[in-house]
Amino acid sequence: MKQPFEQAVKRHGETVLRVCRGLLGPGPDADDAWSETFLAALQSWPGLPEDTNAEAWLVRVARRKAIDITRARARHAIPADDLPEQASTLGSPGGDEYGVWAAVGALPERQRLALAYHYLGGLPHAETAELIGGSTDAVRRAAADGIKSLRRTYHAGEHTRGASR
Repeated sequence: MKQPFEQAVKRHGETVLRVCRGLLGPGPDADDAWSETFLAALQSWPGLPEDTNAEAWLVRVARRKAIDITRARARHAIPADDLPEQASTLGSPGGDEYGVWAAVGALPERQRLALAYHYLGGLPHAETAELIGGSTDAVRRAAADGIKSLRRTYHAGEHTRGASR
């Protein structure tokens, strides 16, 4: 595990950003959660045990940072007349020309979280169940239902090239 921190950022940065986007949607909040994740990780990096799974640990840190941002959203007004910042394409090469992030964001929360942690973050269903609560089977079902919903959305042709960004 004792790899240099910079290598961990390069190796796991895209995975962490995908998780942040899955939890918060595309845009500056996900980018902020990504930055906060690696700032916190940098502080804790020297003291991590040798056998730590860096990717899983970073995904858990990202989850906590996403929760912090979600809580902050509820406490602060967001100005509506300002244009949003340009979202990073890191972790989503080519942007979101098919509206995938919007479709994932429209899923029910449990399905979205199951997809984000399992498919985007690479965590096993058992670890995902620990994070979001419930049994491994329930999380597996939520992830399967989310994938089924996305397939139905795209097979029905609701999202066409360039439809939403």
